Amino acid sequence: MTLTNRKIILGVTGGIAAYKSAYLARLLVKAGAEVQVIMTEAGTKFITPLTFESLTGREVAVEMFPAGRYIATHHIVFAEWPDLIVVAPATADFIAQVAHGHCASLLATVLCATHRKVVLAPAMNEGMWANPIVQKNVAALKEHEYIFAGVGVGEMACRSYGAGRMAEPQEIFDLIEQTLQSSGPLSGKKVIVTAGPCREAIDPVRFISNRSSGKMGFALAREAERLGAAVTLISGPVSLPDPDGMQVVRVETTDQMAQAVMAELPQADYLIMAAAPADHRPMTAAAQKMKKGTEAIRLELTPTIDILKQVSTTRDEGRVDVGFSLETENDLENSRKKLIEKRLDYIVVNNALEPGAGFDVDTNRVTILSRNGKTTRLEPAAKDIVAHGIWEHLLRHGA
Repeated sequence: MTLTNRKIILGVTGGIAAYKSAYLARLLVKAGAEVQVIMTEAGTKFITPLTFESLTGREVAVEMFPAGRYIATHHIVFAEWPDLIVVAPATADFIAQVAHGHCASLLATVLCATHRKVVLAPAMNEGMWANPIVQKNVAALKEHEYIFAGVGVGEMACRSYGAGRMAEPQEIFDLIEQTLQSSGPLSGKKVIVTAGPCREAIDPVRFISNRSSGKMGFALAREAERLGAAVTLISGPVSLPDPDGMQVVRVETTDQMAQAVMAELPQADYLIMAAAPADHRPMTAAAQKMKKGTEAIRLELTPTIDILKQVSTTRDEGRVDVGFSLETENDLENSRKKLIEKRLDYIVVNNALEPGAGFDVDTNRVTILSRNGKTTRLEPAAKDIVAHGIWEHLLRHGA
């Protein structure tokens, strides 16, 4: 598993082990995560915010009310932004703050406001770690599903020896991977996403296809994986690399895509048909390259298999089926008909003629139609943000 597109807040409190957190930040960034560091005032005495800003490319947050800036609710923004919050090192004082809901710093306030999972990596003198009050605080947080990295045994900065050392960065990183893999609203769910165009051969070197880049389908697959799903991405010919963390099935023709979908369908909880299969194929494909001549060539076409129509014959009420509809006129009216005819739960509509939508661009503007009659328009945005919005809608409203 990689952490591509995962959002992680790394909290750094005031302990000598803070220097290790720079290594942890580096591991997270290298794995593809977006890392936002929040430091306590005491944490900045051990390692500078500049170190983390250099590693993450993001401004470090320290103060609840930064001088000269009005950010009244940025603790709420931080609380809702990440997939996971990690505090390393977590001192005895900070653990006590969190255990008692004491919002003495921006970082403690964020933890008080969040509903995300939290990993704490304790770091303190062995006498402090053994203190029964500290252990009571740790036990209380564990009851509330806080996750603790194990403490190491060894020599302390104060020259004493015992348990209380912060876990090594690689150990914390492994715990982060494990935690994210077993969490998320799609954890335990199987998701199929189709993406890209299909090609129907005219001869060995020419084909009928369309301008789909696959970017929207790939973004939806990555977002599903980020949310904890086991993802199978079925893609037509695109120039995008295979995303990490999922099964990728490459196909060429519409028939091949249909076969791949039907093979995976029995195990699926969600089917997201974001691909642009060909609507027609030549009746026959020439065995050799067709030579250019002076006469017109008549190309006889026949409809390809309708994958969504085939899927509808195996309709499983426990599965959520989502289609995509690219139109150039009467967008919602035409798409509503498809929604009903193909027995879909949702259909995502966009117009190829609108600026910033359709094929071969990095942005999209979509409207989601539901079988219950609800219409939801998402704001125009980059396709990864649109993918997040689509999944947020599906998870919020169900089928």
